[in-house]
Amino acid sequence: MSNRRNFIKNVSLASATLATSSAFGRSSIFTTDTIRIATIGVNSMGWANTKAALKVRNVEVVALCDIDSVVLGSRKEELLKLQPNVKQVDLYADYRKMLDRKDIDVVIVGTPDHWHALQMINACSAGKHVYVEKPAGNSIGECDAMVKAKNRYNRIVQVGQWQRSQKHFKDALDMVHSGQLGNIRTTKVWCYQGWMKPQPIVADSMAPSTVDYKTWLGPAPLKPFNSSRFHFHFRWFWDYAGGLMTDWGVHLLDYAVQGMKAGNPISVSALGGKFAYPELAEETPDTLTSLYEFDKFNLVWDGAMGIDNGSYKRDHGISFIGNNGTLVLDRSGWEVIEERQSKNKVLMPLQKSSDNGVELHWENFINAIRTNKSESLNCSIEEGAHIASVAQMGNIAYRSGKKVSWNEAKQSFTDEAVQEEYHTKKYNNGYTIPKL
Repeated sequence: MSNRRNFIKNVSLASATLATSSAFGRSSIFTTDTIRIATIGVNSMGWANTKAALKVRNVEVVALCDIDSVVLGSRKEELLKLQPNVKQVDLYADYRKMLDRKDIDVVIVGTPDHWHALQMINACSAGKHVYVEKPAGNSIGECDAMVKAKNRYNRIVQVGQWQRSQKHFKDALDMVHSGQLGNIRTTKVWCYQGWMKPQPIVADSMAPSTVDYKTWLGPAPLKPFNSSRFHFHFRWFWDYAGGLMTDWGVHLLDYAVQGMKAGNPISVSALGGKFAYPELAEETPDTLTSLYEFDKFNLVWDGAMGIDNGSYKRDHGISFIGNNGTLVLDRSGWEVIEERQSKNKVLMPLQKSSDNGVELHWENFINAIRTNKSESLNCSIEEGAHIASVAQMGNIAYRSGKKVSWNEAKQSFTDEAVQEEYHTKKYNNGYTIPKL
């Protein structure tokens, strides 16, 4: 199975023929065919996206920004080897100074979740197009603001849900939409990640001298540095992220909702807790089951850390359970399992994945910029914000201990206390989301 450590495969992609356009770019017009990119956050997916971007024709990465000077210096050395024709790569500790540059066309936001909204909005207001990692925002309110910013500043924004660019995922949804499965009563989404475990509980300490920890915190509450809350493991703490639900969940829930052509749920309930690793450093649950009520079907989320034995002998996936058969989909491929009692037999052996989603996602993004066609994006900010909000609803049901209901007309929770507490992240340390 693919996972965050190894999904970037060494596959060969044919170069796409990309149309060029003078409608977008530096101060609204490209001076050359080359698109110049800057990355904020160069660990993990920020760096994976940087490397994927370089595989697109006529793209240069000219600036990097990170709060860890050791990581920043190391990435610069790697980058100069990856693009030997580029002699100058500038380094920044403050992303706002980087955004002042008029020669940067695109910004990658690869920082922890609690920074996504503010950095994307700031980049759009500076006239940049943006590739923002998933989940789009760290709260429903942030997601709403990100969509407004894209519209106000007329930028092209792709969310890093790269499965949307893979052929086998699209083919699977074509089968779901064909009607051959019969009425689909339930979709199940599961994510069992054996390699993901929280860190031991350790004492607070001074941040490494190479790390600007105050800037790393940004709009999150001011708390002492703790190594078990830092780098990759930020995702297990509510101040910065939403656990497995918003980490892998947005990828998987996305296809369940797309497959059913659904919008927002009517209600959500959830049960879970720190059942597997109560002695380790985490706030988000290591075990969580959320039930989403839609108009004509149910959606079940089943997440577990530290174990791999998920449904259908897969450590992650989506299943569409229909009267005639069940379609099972994951990053390795998809298949249809026949329903024994159905007279309308439908069977499809495993259709394997054969492409690189991250690289295809970048081809799609750059092509949308060059052709000035935001509608051609495989995961626009509107789509990324929607599924991030759906994932947040599952977490909010768990955190509030309530069955939460959504008022579609008002775009808010029906419970005023839940709306006040969880709809929008409260910003700290002088940071605010701009009024849009």
